[in-house]
Amino acid sequence: MSKVSIIIPCKNAAEFLYETLLSIRNQSFIDWECIIVDDHSTDNSLEIVNEFAAEDARFQSFKNAGVGVIHALQCGYKHSTSTIITRMDADDLMPVNKLSNLLKALEEKGKGYVATGKVKYFDTLGEGFENYERWLNKLIDEDSHRAHLYKECVIASPNWMLYREDFERIGAFDSAIYPEDYELVFRMFSGGLKVAAVTEVTHLWRDHEQRASRVSPLYAANTFLPLKLSWLQKLNRDETKKLILLGAGKKGKAIAKELKRLGMEFIWQTNNPKKIGHFIYEVEVQAQHIPEKTDAQVLLGVSSPSEVSELEEELSAKEFDLGEDYFVVV
Repeated sequence: MSKVSIIIPCKNAAEFLYETLLSIRNQSFIDWECIIVDDHSTDNSLEIVNEFAAEDARFQSFKNAGVGVIHALQCGYKHSTSTIITRMDADDLMPVNKLSNLLKALEEKGKGYVATGKVKYFDTLGEGFENYERWLNKLIDEDSHRAHLYKECVIASPNWMLYREDFERIGAFDSAIYPEDYELVFRMFSGGLKVAAVTEVTHLWRDHEQRASRVSPLYAANTFLPLKLSWLQKLNRDETKKLILLGAGKKGKAIAKELKRLGMEFIWQTNNPKKIGHFIYEVEVQAQHIPEKTDAQVLLGVSSPSEVSELEEELSAKEFDLGEDYFVVV
């Protein structure tokens, strides 16, 4: 039995798949199995996988009986045998020491941890992904994943490693909720897992026009907010305190609408005099006034980075803690 199972969902990735599998075969750590699940590809992805499997028994090929990434992940996990689990994307690359670095960090900390490291985008098509790269890597340096949980997905989907026992305990790939990578991260923290951070780059992320995060409606921006706020309600909402939403612009309105849908009572505040006193979604918008930490939890629903920074300074002055007393929701 191999020590590490690498699970790869694959759909029409032939253009990049050879490079991906080669980067796995060239890993400095060699005690692994790589389970690739073809999700009804119409290109020659399966042929490439089978070529690798014929040459190296550590590669295993399966066809997805269902449809989509989640079913492919479930299929791959069902066929995995190792005590340690990781996921990989079919269009990305592994640095040669990825598995060894993640495994070392995980084994040093033991069970109850998820190992992750820094990322590096290549072939980037825009600044958005580069900004995300810098942000993720800053989380590693600061060990601040938990505090920023509601801003963006704090652990890259193909850049984590877990003990099977912990993975089973948090539900593995059993959830049917998209975006599945972010939902899994919420379950990691809900399950009490801590981060074993690797300061080296452990994942090379390829950006391209057909990347799922760019083209699939399952990863559209409107799928993230319901996920974030529903988990905030489960993980961090303190019902003994008032919930205050700051901001009544486009972002604030989107958050307010979702809070209403979830049945979460809140006080809506803004510093925009044109909106003070008006009712939006049957909630009166009040003048901005941040109470003491003991009285409230605060959601920042403003878009301007400078305004976010100003509000964070004001909250910090009142000893509000990010990720516990106030939350930045993007």
